[in-house]
Amino acid sequence: MNQVSSQAAPNLKEAAMDFLRLVASGKVREAYRKHVGTEFRHHNAYFRGDAESLMIAMEENAAQNPNKVLEIQRTLQDGDLVAVHSRVRQHPGDLGGAVVHIFRFKDNRIAELWDVGQAVPENSSNEYGMF
Repeated sequence: MNQVSSQAAPNLKEAAMDFLRLVASGKVREAYRKHVGTEFRHHNAYFRGDAESLMIAMEENAAQNPNKVLEIQRTLQDGDLVAVHSRVRQHPGDLGGAVVHIFRFKDNRIAELWDVGQAVPENSSNEYGMF
């Protein structure tokens, strides 16, 4: 049985979480410099698929919501794919939303990004909640 040492294997989950934490704290350009690859593309339907368009949108959102709260709930990795399930609030009193970011890495850098979200309702009949 071949085992890869944890030191040799890249921790893509940590890279994905660091990227999201930096973006949420308004350090968008630092997040891109540290983690985004040259061939990056994304699948957010509201912006062009290039890195620059999404980066600018993230910077605008950070400027409008300087007290954004990111609460990472769970992170999964399967090969070069990482999924991060989070609760995101634009400001501390906001109910926020559940967001799943799916990252594809290439050469330890983010090559592709998908995101899906659902607003947290004021009232829910689900006794377990969204988180």
